[in-house]
This record gives sequence, structure tokens and C-alpha cells, in this order.
Amino acid sequence: MNPEKDFAPLTPNIVRALNDKLYEKRKVAALEIEKLVREFVAQNNTVQIKHVIQTLSQEFALSQHPHSRKGGLIGLAACSIALGKDSGLYLKELIEPVLTCFNDADSRLRYYACEALYNIVKVARGAVLPHFNVLFDGLSKLAADPDPNVKSGSELLDRLLKDIVTESNKFDLVGFIPLLRERIYSNNQYARQFIISWILVLESVPDINLLDYLPEILDGLFQILGDNGKEIRKMCEVVLGEFLKEIKKNPSSVKFAEMANILVIHCQTTDDLIQLTAMCWMREFIQLAGRAMLPYSSGILTAVLPCLAYDDRKKSIKEVANVCNQSLMKLVTPEDDEPEEPKPVVQRQADPNPDDSLAKQEGPGSGGPDVSCDSSFSSGISVFSPASAERVPVTLHLDGIVQVLNCHLSDMAIGMMTRIAVLKWLYHLYIKTPRKMFRHTDSLFPILLQTLSDESDEVILKDLEVLAEIASSPAGQTEDSGPLDGPDLRASHSELQVPTPGRAGLLTTPSTKGLECSPSTPTMNSYFYKFMINLLKRFSSERKLLEVRGAFIIRQLCLLLNAENIFHSMADILLREEDLKFASTMVHTLNTILLTSTELFQLRNQLKDLRTLNYRHAYDLIQKFGDLEVTVDFLTEVDKLVQLIECPIFTYLRLQLLDVKNNPYLIKALYGLLMLLPQSSAFQLLSHRLQCVPNPELLQTEDSLKAAPKSQKTDSASIDYAELLQHFEKVQKKHLEVRHQRSGRGDHLDRRVVL
Repeated sequence: MNPEKDFAPLTPNIVRALNDKLYEKRKVAALEIEKLVREFVAQNNTVQIKHVIQTLSQEFALSQHPHSRKGGLIGLAACSIALGKDSGLYLKELIEPVLTCFNDADSRLRYYACEALYNIVKVARGAVLPHFNVLFDGLSKLAADPDPNVKSGSELLDRLLKDIVTESNKFDLVGFIPLLRERIYSNNQYARQFIISWILVLESVPDINLLDYLPEILDGLFQILGDNGKEIRKMCEVVLGEFLKEIKKNPSSVKFAEMANILVIHCQTTDDLIQLTAMCWMREFIQLAGRAMLPYSSGILTAVLPCLAYDDRKKSIKEVANVCNQSLMKLVTPEDDEPEEPKPVVQRQADPNPDDSLAKQEGPGSGGPDVSCDSSFSSGISVFSPASAERVPVTLHLDGIVQVLNCHLSDMAIGMMTRIAVLKWLYHLYIKTPRKMFRHTDSLFPILLQTLSDESDEVILKDLEVLAEIASSPAGQTEDSGPLDGPDLRASHSELQVPTPGRAGLLTTPSTKGLECSPSTPTMNSYFYKFMINLLKRFSSERKLLEVRGAFIIRQLCLLLNAENIFHSMADILLREEDLKFASTMVHTLNTILLTSTELFQLRNQLKDLRTLNYRHAYDLIQKFGDLEVTVDFLTEVDKLVQLIECPIFTYLRLQLLDVKNNPYLIKALYGLLMLLPQSSAFQLLSHRLQCVPNPELLQTEDSLKAAPKSQKTDSASIDYAELLQHFEKVQKKHLEVRHQRSGRGDHLDRRVVL
């Protein structure tokens, strides 16, 4: 500093003392400056006051010499004290040089700058609020200062500034938010703590409505929630908790739409605390905003669905995610579907009875971010309404939702509960918005068929519900309800052939009301035949699926759809199957299901209600078996048939054996089976059963015997069962004697015959 330069009105002694390295001498100079400025205030000499402040700022506080800068800082503080309430007129000139010193490399000088600013703010009080942003910016830097003394000094200044903001009603929140939004992304631990403390203070001030600006800082708050410091995370939890309470109290003033995607992002993070907190917020948003959340459904499902497969280590997140999923699903109603059109314009656009569609009831039910399943979020609504006005006119767009559901269902790494949830969503959408959903059926159909190979029975059950709804929904009905054309339905040497439209007409007849009727409608639509064809194709290409799950799948379909239609269509398709071995296997599977499954009870009753049970035809077929080659497979099938006859399902048949007079061909057919069998356990079983067939004469009363004409007693169809059984007993006894003789010689010939 030039010693000969004129610093008037500062005296040479003051100038010399301000440049001294000793704090005490600089303090004496500050007292002299205070006295000088007081005189100028008394004289109302603003020119000299400005000149003093400018000299202290330019020549001292911003000097290259460190001791001069220290002298300038204490001098500016002295000016502020002297000015008192008038300091507000000169705050810009007083504050700016002090804030510049906040960036000084010397920690002692930064401390003195903090001390000087404290004195300036303490005198000015509320007058400093117009300069709040620059003060806040400077303090946020000091909060992260490595020097403990500087940090301690900044904390004192910070508390003072908070007191001023709290007691004032002139705080410029609009001007402050951009700075807060910028500073909230700081990675420094102390800077984050400083930011959180200020948000807590502003939230506590009644006249400051920080909720309006929550979308500006919510993302930054969730970032801070992931801080390594336990104390900071706790503080951030408190802040977010306070905001959520405020949201519940005043949902009408909340900008839900601007925060929805922020929550979606943080619901997919790997940090448990962030994910749980974001999921709790999402739950409240769905419940408070209602249908206004529907445009963000695809993003919400992307975040929520993977959480449903979490194990007990993330049980809390899983439970909240499940609530979010259920709440969102309930927002979709029949009103979201397209209006019914009088005539179908495009193929697969239905003309159903709206009452049928609306009356349907949903069937019984119930990780990090998956980038591949992420989809662009809709943004059709900018402002949400409170729960009291939940019926917001919202157009539900299914493209994004179906894309997310399809993606999750296609990912084999996704957990079972997530896959079940996806299928529940698809079923729900087909029930509530069938006309919209059938636009996406062609893209969903392949993955739904593929899901039949899932390892979980629960997944397969839900998958079958969806496929059954597609196959039976009136929305899938086209003008031509016959088989669909398309590359996947064209006949080839490796594919099932499509039956002719004439035969397909069997499938579109109204079904009989009963247990096997469709839950939606008894009328099968154009997708029904496509489903049957592709199901058989899948069984043909995946024999293990047919072997392990084939019967299970068909039995469940018979509950969900019309059982008679299923058997008609499969039989029709198998008539044109070129792989005879597969056709034989399918026929055997279908026969077993028809004969033994409880799901087919009513269909069996329908078959029994026919005028004849075709026992004569069965007898004639058995006679033909004599011309065939008797193989082990053939005898195995006969053995299985005998076992079936002893099952509870054939109780009615065994009871018909009592009516010898009216069922002679039934008994003949059973004896024919007995003749086909070797001496095996099945032979013994059927033989014992036939021994129980009563003599028809014993069943007649005395009056009936007298009334019966002789010609009836000598009916050509009557059989001497006693004589026939005696003959079989003799044959069996002789066979046992021969077998006993051979056993001594080790002859094992009979073992090859007996099954």
C-alpha cells in the first residue's frame, strides 16, 4: 500500500493501525472508524460515509496484503455498527467485499470475514433479506470449510440469519428457490447438512409455502437421503416426512404430476432407504391423486412390479409396492374402455353387449431398476386433483402399460410373484377395457402361450385365466367367427392344420350352462380356435410340457371355458394331425381327462344322458380286436381300462351290471376284455367283478315270473352266467396247476405274459 496516498477522511494513524499485523491495533483503528462514522451520521453526511466505506473496501478489504484485508474487514464491521438502523442503505457496499474474502486462501482471514459479516447482519437484521441469496451462497461454501474455526463462525452467522428469516414476512422464496435447487445437489456432507437445516427452517415458517416449490427440490432431497452420514440421512428423513404430512393435509395444492416421474426413478434405486421412502410417497400419491395417476401407470409399473418378487430382506418395500400395485389397478374402470360401436369396423373390434362387459368380476388372485423394461411416461396431465375430486377426466392409454407388462412377462429372470402380478394386470385390463386390449392381443398372444411352460403352477393358472378371457370375451368376436387366417395358422408338415369353417361352426354354438361354462360368456370368439390350435402346436413341440402339465392345463381350461367346445375343437384339429404318434398321445390324454377328472363331471353326465350308452358298439369293437396284433402297449391300455372301471367315476357303470336284462352287451363287453387279458392282476380284478354279476332270475319277483312270457325267458340275448363262470374257474385252476409244475424247473415264461 502506498503510504503517501490520501485516504481521507481516514487519518494516517487509522490507516497505519489498519495495516498492522496485530489484532489489537486493528481493533483500536476500528473504534476510531466507528467514532468517525457516527459523526458523519449525525451530520447526515452520506457522501463521506460512502467514501469511508469505499476506501475500506477497495484499499483494504480487497488489498493484496493480508493484514490490510484484515483491517478492511474489521473497519467495515465498525462502519455497520456506527450506522445502526441506517446500515440498510449501504448493505451492498458493506457485504460484497466481505463475501469476497470468504474465498481467501488464508483460513484466519476467512474467519475474520465471517466475524465481520456477523456484525453487519446483526445490526441490519431484516434489511439483509434482499441480499439473502448472496449471503446463503457464501454460507453454503463456509459450511464445507475444512477449518473448524471458520466452520464454527459460519454456524453462528447461519443461526443468526435463520432467526431473521423466521421472524420476517418479507422473505423472497421465489428468488431463493433457484439457488436452493442448485445447491441441493452438492456432494459435500456439511453442505448437505446446511441445505437440509435451511429447508427445515423454511418449512416451519407459516408464511412460507415451500410445498409449492417441492418439485424443484424433491429429487435433490432423495439424493441427500442416500448420503453416507447417518445424521444427514436422519435429517433428510425428517424433512421428507414433514413434506408428506403437508401433502396429506393440503392435497389440492400439491403438484403431483411434476413429481410423479421423480418418484418413479427413485423407486428403482438400489438404496433400500431411498427406495422404501419413494415407494411410500408413491403409495400416498396414488391414493390422494386417484385417477390422475393413470397417465404415469407405465412408469409406476416399471418401478413397482420388480419389488413384488423381493424376499423377506426387503419385506417392507415389497409390502408397500403391493399396496401401490393394487391401488393403481383399482383406478382402471370400464369407463376407460372405448365406446361400443354399432358395427365392427376393423377385425378384432367387437360389438358386445356392454352389460356383459361391465358385469364381469375379476377372478381370485393373489432388484434394482430394469432399464430394458423402462418406457416413456405419458404426460397428458399437468395438474392433479385431490382425492375429493378423484373423477378427473383422464384418457387411459394402454400402449405403454402393455409394453411394460409384456417386457416383464418375457423376462425369465423376473420372480414368480412379479409374473403373477403381470398376469393379474392383463386379466384386469381384459375385463375392464376389453375393446382397447384386443388391439394388443396379437403381440401378447405368443408370450402368453410361452408362459404355459413356466415352472410355477400359480403362474400357469393365472396365464390360463388370461388366455381363457381372450378366447371367450365378446370383444374378440369378429364378423366371421370361423378360424382365423395367418402365417401361424397355415398348414405345413410340422404344423397343425386349420379345420374348415364348416367344422368350426361346432365351436360357436351356445354352451350348456354349468360349471364348465366361461366366466365371461358362453360364446367362443375368433381367438378361441386360434388358442386351441396353438396350444396343440405347443404340446406337439414340447412333449415334456404335455407329459408334465398337459392334463393340468386342459382340466383348468375346462373350468374356465366350455368343456364341450374344447373337446370338439381338439378332436377336430387332431383329425388333421400328420404326426400320428402325437395324435394318439393327445387322444389318450383327452380320454383320461374325460373319464377321470372332476372338472368334466357335467360333460360326462351329458354323455350319459344320451339315448344309448353304445355298449353294443363297445362289444363289436372288442370282437374286432381279435384281428389285431396283440402287443404289450395294447395289453397295457386294456389293463388301464380295467383299472378305470374300478374307479369311483364308473360307479354308475358297475351298478348297471345289476340290470342284467337291459345291459347284456355291457356284460359281454366286459367278458370280452377278460378274454383279451393274460393271467394278470387286471384279469383277476375283472374276473372278481364279473363274479358279482347276479343271476337275472334271482332278481325277478314271483309275480314277474308268472307274468313273463316264455319267449322272454328264452331271449337270445340272455346268458348262462353261472355256467360261464364255472368254465372260467376250471380254466384258471388248470392254469395254476401247470404254473406250479413249471415253477420247479425255473420256467419264467409266464412272466412275459402277465402284466
